[in-house]
Amino acid sequence: MEQQGGGMQMIFILVIFALIFYFMIYRPQAKRNKQHRELMASLGKGEEVLTSGGLIGKITKVSADSDSVVIALNETTEITIRKDFIVAVLPKGSIKSL
Repeated sequence: MEQQGGGMQMIFILVIFALIFYFMIYRPQAKRNKQHRELMASLGKGEEVLTSGGLIGKITKVSADSDSVVIALNETTEITIRKDFIVAVLPKGSIKSL
């Protein structure tokens, strides 16, 4: 009789661990991924952005056919990066306030 009770306790513990894993790890990560995809889809010309490398610039060109953007770091320097490396869209005027 006790063998079955022990087996049920083990299944119950595994279910509890699965729920903890889902709510503590998987669900928040999926939410962050969704927010990042929405950010990538909403990028447009003239927006000030922060890259994962710490560069701050203004988007000057968005390629519709590829996943890259051209960012102006200042009046003379432009770089082309993948959209995936954009971490955040900054409020207008952030570059001038630096």
